[in-house]
Amino acid sequence: MLTLFSYPELYGVADNNPYGLKVFAFLKLCGLAFRHEHVFDATAAPRGQLPYISDDGVAVGDSDAIIDHLIRRYQLDIDDDLTADQRRMGLLVRRTLDDLYWVMSYSRWRDPRFWPLFRDALLRTHPTLSQSGLEAAQRYNFERYHYQGIGRFEAEQVYARGLADLQALADSIGYAAFFFGPKMHSADAGIYGFLANIHFYQIETPLKALLSSRPNLVRYCDRLHAAVTG
Repeated sequence: MLTLFSYPELYGVADNNPYGLKVFAFLKLCGLAFRHEHVFDATAAPRGQLPYISDDGVAVGDSDAIIDHLIRRYQLDIDDDLTADQRRMGLLVRRTLDDLYWVMSYSRWRDPRFWPLFRDALLRTHPTLSQSGLEAAQRYNFERYHYQGIGRFEAEQVYARGLADLQALADSIGYAAFFFGPKMHSADAGIYGFLANIHFYQIETPLKALLSSRPNLVRYCDRLHAAVTG
């Protein structure tokens, strides 16, 4: 049995972490049957990070490695038609999303304008959580931001990076149905994981404000959301 282990939902999105939602969306778009286990504790995960899958007892972590594993094991043809140039572009998009991740995380755990709202939303949605536990997670994230580097910048500089990432996505997608045209690919699952966690997020961060002001991103995200949840 194929099982996805990832963080729980928030604001109606299946995983409040973009990488877990990326894998969830990929599984849905490919029509693979799976069980979804929502967890907060990542100690059982490969390298201690979520998401991960258990596929007939084989544990695979890291969202890109998971997708590569699933494509090989189940002979999925979702990306078979991509050209070499498109595959290179897909890699560049994934790296852009990796940069965007830190800004999204910063907006939730570090920015004092939004942290209390995020904390309270988690406590309302998941009663098993405690305020002390979330504050411990916040301290851990502060350390991550410092060593990654983003925590050493002023908030305006941090958001400038994320807004540039979102604008680059908006310009690249344009008004196409999906990233590479009329057909969905694994790149769309990855982009959805991030955009949905901004678009449906009910806290008005600078990232949400920019996405909401780009009609093509809103339509693109809504289109993928319908495909993933329908």
